[in-house]
Amino acid sequence: MSLLEISDNVKLAREYALLGSYSSAAVCYQGVLEQIRTHQQSLRDAALQQRWQQVWQQINVEKSRVRDIVSTLDSFQMDGDAARPSSAAGDCDVWPAVAAERRASPCPIRRSAGSHKDNKPHSNRLSAGPRAQYRQSPRGPNGDRAKPPRAKDKKENPSRGKDDKNKPDVSEKEVKKFDRGGEDKDLIETLERDIISQNPNVKWEDIADLEEAKKLLKEAVVLPMWMPEFFKGIRRPWKGVLMVGPPGTGKTLLAKAVATECRTTFFNVSSSTLTSKYRGESEKLVRLLFEMARFYAPTTIFIDEIDSMCGRRGTSEEHEASRRVKAELLVQMDGVGGSSENDPAKMVMVLAATNFPWDIDEALRRRLEKRIYIPLPSARGRVELLKISLKELELADDVDLGKIAEQMEGYSGADITNVCRDASLMAMRRRIEGLTPEEIRNISRDEMHMPTTMEDFEVALKKVSKSVSAADLEKYQTWIDEFGSC
Repeated sequence: MSLLEISDNVKLAREYALLGSYSSAAVCYQGVLEQIRTHQQSLRDAALQQRWQQVWQQINVEKSRVRDIVSTLDSFQMDGDAARPSSAAGDCDVWPAVAAERRASPCPIRRSAGSHKDNKPHSNRLSAGPRAQYRQSPRGPNGDRAKPPRAKDKKENPSRGKDDKNKPDVSEKEVKKFDRGGEDKDLIETLERDIISQNPNVKWEDIADLEEAKKLLKEAVVLPMWMPEFFKGIRRPWKGVLMVGPPGTGKTLLAKAVATECRTTFFNVSSSTLTSKYRGESEKLVRLLFEMARFYAPTTIFIDEIDSMCGRRGTSEEHEASRRVKAELLVQMDGVGGSSENDPAKMVMVLAATNFPWDIDEALRRRLEKRIYIPLPSARGRVELLKISLKELELADDVDLGKIAEQMEGYSGADITNVCRDASLMAMRRRIEGLTPEEIRNISRDEMHMPTTMEDFEVALKKVSKSVSAADLEKYQTWIDEFGSC
């Protein structure tokens, strides 16, 4: 007898147990125990005999556990047979036999020649009849066998039909989804990721100053839905609005407020969304974008930094693929207007923002009918911005927001936010100066909550400079004087 045979038979017995063939596993374990006992008697070394005795005891424990499982299953089967009525004796779906859970042995046990001939593993296979009945019952979503309805259940639940009638129709509450019958499915999923389904949570009150811009956006998006009978014909809603201004003046923030307040389907589109390495796919993305916008109308398509994808055509640096994308965008924007002339509920408006309006193509500039200037904040606007940025910060009594706003002339909204952020960190910097990392970790929370002083703002103003030059402001003013349509 070889040790490899004993090892293989132990693995086979454990495999039977894992597969649920507990009776076959018990027979295999019994054969292994006899093989170990025979091998142990052939040994002369007492130490080896002691080790094999420990192996025998371990295998015997496993066999006992398998025997206990077999006894438990047999007791369940006997209880089921005693409780089964005679009329349902052949109904395996209602009264499933426990033996059906057992599985056939995957392969015969390996034995040495001439030994243990009497210990043959008995077959655990089901008969053809019960197996056919067991397969007729389909499995449910959780893996359980579905039970057929019985007359008893129907009598016990007379109100089931009424409850089903009172349940709302799920199909009526389903949100409509853009589908083209499987065509361009991947491209549609790419665009759907750019639909802002979550609320950006930016309200008009969160934007300081810019009253003219907010008024125009409300007129272009909100009022047509409130007064659809008025906004028809020549008074149709604007199909394109371009926001022009220096960086950091709140153009993207206004777009977020439109998405929050106007409650239209909002597409946040960038040049990367409409760019593909495959020939012809970028134009297809533009067409699908506007088809989806008409489907989910009323819709607002926000294109930030539109100059990056719609620069002037005919230049030497222009690529053929870029020209095709611009042409498709211009065609789709012209096609949008007709759908909103007669029905503001189907309105699709393109809201665009740029820091370089002089680089935009002339045809696109014509389609963006409203071109508004988003200027640097005024003196009153700078005070409002300071209040908004510092509303969660504790200020010292000597802080004068009006004086700070006067010193910030020429600062953009983003610059003002940076000054407030830097000033709010000054007290913390003073507190941890010269401390070791261990001492910094031991500082209590109350010690870190120190008010921000006027001196902190003065130091922050020296560190943070304005980001917009006077020459840039002159260029914006010249362009808006020539092409603006406020």
